[in-house]
Amino acid sequence: MTDTQLPGHSEQPLVAAYDTALLDLDGVVYAGPAAIDHAVASLDTARSAGMRLAYVTNNASRPPRVVAEHLTELGVPAEPADVINSAQAAARLLADKLPAGAKVLVVGGPGLVEALAERGLVAVESLADEPAAVVQGFDPSVGWERLAEAAYAVARGLPWVASNTDMSIPTARGVAPGNGTLVAAVQAATGAEPEVAGKPLPPMHRETVLRTGAKRPLVVGDRLDTDIEGAHNGGVDSLLVFTGVATPAQLLGAPVRHRPTYLAADLRGLLEPHPAVTVRAAGGFDCRGRWAAVQDGELRVGVDASVVVEGAAGQVAGADGRYDGLRALCAAAWAELDRTGEPVDGRKALAELGF
Repeated sequence: MTDTQLPGHSEQPLVAAYDTALLDLDGVVYAGPAAIDHAVASLDTARSAGMRLAYVTNNASRPPRVVAEHLTELGVPAEPADVINSAQAAARLLADKLPAGAKVLVVGGPGLVEALAERGLVAVESLADEPAAVVQGFDPSVGWERLAEAAYAVARGLPWVASNTDMSIPTARGVAPGNGTLVAAVQAATGAEPEVAGKPLPPMHRETVLRTGAKRPLVVGDRLDTDIEGAHNGGVDSLLVFTGVATPAQLLGAPVRHRPTYLAADLRGLLEPHPAVTVRAAGGFDCRGRWAAVQDGELRVGVDASVVVEGAAGQVAGADGRYDGLRALCAAAWAELDRTGEPVDGRKALAELGF
């Protein structure tokens, strides 16, 4: 019926199918200072099952040591080596361009300073210090003066590396402006474009592989345009959780590079098998009795009560079957998008599923 990518399935719990989880942090493990519901217990179970946990974040503001301490305080034991951030990827990019001991103008937080030192580079804060390059990363204290300093340096033609360009970041109070908004300010002032190190681009994937040595990695994230696209670019599987930025509505309209292998409400999805989505003889797609199809230009969902598998493995994070319905709905929406090039209206179907 279609060559469209279907949501993936795994007869094994994901903790058994993959050796390493490459976990995003903001919006996946925590939001601000607090752990996300079910994260601590799920990660403890995954670790006990033998899965290695590595924390891969575009947030360059804090050094790995500080992030590891935060995780440990939340009940998720971690060492600095378990944390890979975009500051490290940015520092490696710069170290490949600059001689040892070169000065780099930093517009960001301690995470960038420490990452540069690890690569033998010296962080400075002023153009008067004669830096050889500029690096920019998220830090909530960055203000106009630091952005102006970056603009002056970039306008002079210095190489410019951004740790990431995420336009938003989840916090305990909601979604806030991310590093991409700060990078955009320098872009607007200079007309220049930075080289970007973080997800979804290859430098971050390279940094992660080098530091973890993962053989069968699974990327776990909450963002389509960084986590999931980064997994797609790296040729590895992914799990999308709905505890941060991405919404089911956004997922229905996702292009191929933003389509996760698996989806789940939260990190309990690591502990589950994931059911298959199949083509229905009557048209559309089915996932354990929850079906979805395009009818009269609109996405429709329904239930075939004779084949619904209630209480089956794979519904820990969605015992009411909503996520089986969402899997089928994604297949129908993606097939229509690939066929026509236009997204199909899924608002009513999502509401019927309870999203």
